[in-house]
Amino acid sequence: MGHRALLSKAFEIGDYIYIGLTSNAYVKRMKHPGIPTYSKRKALLEGFVKGLGKKFEITKLDDRFGPSTTGDFDAIVVTKETLSAARDINRIRRMNDLKPLSIVRINYVLAADSKPISTTRILRGEISPEGALLHRITRMRRR
Repeated sequence: MGHRALLSKAFEIGDYIYIGLTSNAYVKRMKHPGIPTYSKRKALLEGFVKGLGKKFEITKLDDRFGPSTTGDFDAIVVTKETLSAARDINRIRRMNDLKPLSIVRINYVLAADSKPISTTRILRGEISPEGALLHRITRMRRR
């Protein structure tokens, strides 16, 4: 849901959408076990965005910025978590005499427990991709 909200916002404001999708190597460096392969994530992503009615391009990301520091883009859609990266992108763009990107920040999509939906929480089995709680971990005290 979180990534879907981000993509939906991008498709709402843009005419042609560039989507950065982390490569297998980059995911491995980030140490997020359990993330599906690039090809599987790309197929799921394409299935979702094809229904949003605009042209798009998926770019493989091998680093934090991808082509955003040098490409001909107008805006970037971020969450609180990725806002600092967008600011860094704009700093680099200014140093390269490129116009800064308009930064569009969306709020987190919250799960049923009022905490953000995240891939990490989904992979841990805490929540479903839609934010439903899958189980509660309770701690019992020994007497």
